[in-house]
Amino acid sequence: MAKRPTKYVFVTGGVLSGLGKGITAASIGTILKARGLNVNSQKLDPYLNVDAGTLNPAEHGECFVTKDGAETDLDLGHYERFLDIELTSKSSVMSGKILRKLIDDERAGKFLGKTVQVVPHLTNAIQQAVLDASVGYDVQIVEIGGTVGDYESPAFFEAIRELGSKVGNENCAYVHVVYLPYLSTSKEIKTKPAQNAVRDLRSLGIVPTVLVARSEDPSNNNPKSKLSAFCGVPEAGIAILPNAKTVYEVPLTLEQQGIGKYISNHLGLPNKKPNLKEWEKMVTRITAVPKKICKIGVVAKYMDNQDTYMCVFEALRSAAWWNNVGIDIVWIDSGSLSAGDGAAKRQLKKCDGVVVPGGFGTRGLEGKIKAAQYCLKEKVPYLGLCLGLQMAVVAAARNAGVASATSSEIDPQGTNLVIDTMNDQKGKENTGGTMRLGDYPCVIAKDSQSAKLYKTLKINERHRHRYECNNDFRDQYEAWGIRIVGTSPDKSLVEMIEAIDHPFMIATQFHPEFKSRPSRAHPLFDGFLKAMI
Repeated sequence: MAKRPTKYVFVTGGVLSGLGKGITAASIGTILKARGLNVNSQKLDPYLNVDAGTLNPAEHGECFVTKDGAETDLDLGHYERFLDIELTSKSSVMSGKILRKLIDDERAGKFLGKTVQVVPHLTNAIQQAVLDASVGYDVQIVEIGGTVGDYESPAFFEAIRELGSKVGNENCAYVHVVYLPYLSTSKEIKTKPAQNAVRDLRSLGIVPTVLVARSEDPSNNNPKSKLSAFCGVPEAGIAILPNAKTVYEVPLTLEQQGIGKYISNHLGLPNKKPNLKEWEKMVTRITAVPKKICKIGVVAKYMDNQDTYMCVFEALRSAAWWNNVGIDIVWIDSGSLSAGDGAAKRQLKKCDGVVVPGGFGTRGLEGKIKAAQYCLKEKVPYLGLCLGLQMAVVAAARNAGVASATSSEIDPQGTNLVIDTMNDQKGKENTGGTMRLGDYPCVIAKDSQSAKLYKTLKINERHRHRYECNNDFRDQYEAWGIRIVGTSPDKSLVEMIEAIDHPFMIATQFHPEFKSRPSRAHPLFDGFLKAMI
């Protein structure tokens, strides 16, 4: 029997950004995977950056790292959490990455003297990136960043239009996510912005297969018939998505509105009944009334935008759901703690536990050190992630009397650099894509709290860092009240530390939040929540 060709679902957006294209793409993947299909996801981003590694998280959200070390858009985190898969660098394509390769190929003479143009050369390169990522999968979900009409986007829309013609339009579905504003004066949802967004898409030669219409509130009038009439999409292919209690309800809502069946029929896929029982149980757990609320202080450099620490918050929520508790995130500006121990005590004493997440640059680092010093002294549950480990080591040294202990990130000329630039990273401090990135193995000490949580002594976790514990000080750790409980297999790099005689103080050089899933809590976040309970 001949193998069925790969099917493609392209997810685009109109009206405005931030509608939830990533969640929509991940949700469609979820309901197709629930039908027994092998599904992969990919993000095509028109930004001229080569990758997301140098983007400001306060503006763009966190940088998600894949297992093979690609620095990507945060939507890949959504794809991994919803589909429970591990993606690779092939799943993240930015304009800069494509353009750089195109220019390198032109310089190498690979176009045989031809004029290199947006069409066909750039559009062909985009299509090839999609085809390469889709090998071996039944369905490839492809999200286009930004909105239709953006100045940097035309080549991407043209590429997916051409790809539809090449592989056959029966093998492609185009999902357009639009916005339905609500006017309180007339108490109705308006469809004109959505109509205009579809018109813009059709002007590029793409006719949407499915329309996903986002709204702030449930509609008191059904806009499906009007959307269908003016947008040319059958009502069966239109889903209305008002705000949900949790994003994990979205796959169930799409399935209830028949979108899984509609896309399957359009693509000629076997329309098996989806197995969403475990997903339904998970949503029930997520939306249950918690038995307790835990206040978690997040000592942050990038304030008030949860996208900057998306995976950290999702990992905390997942652990809370599995322990039937709620969490109240208390934002603590790390810069505000730099004033002294009093400032740290005033803000941190109201927290049941403290998380110090990753970050780069000198701003706010002294405040993160103060937070770790407080948690060491007061035995407050503490979870340090990447930078959170580095600052915890500095804090332990200072608590033990080494007042000049510091990191070379703070003071490159310091006398007691307990944290220093990794040897293979020296000279690369200002370049992109050069850090220690992706999965690396770690060996955990048998008698550690971490070993009890992981229930194994050998793990693989994802990294994104340039600084590391200075091995010259490792023999002093126990005198400082901490111990090394995880190292690289050759013992050359410190991967995990724990505080001695402390209910829960674990810090990791890696980023465990990247591997958390809503369907199961990550061991370290689970242990952190249990320590607070």
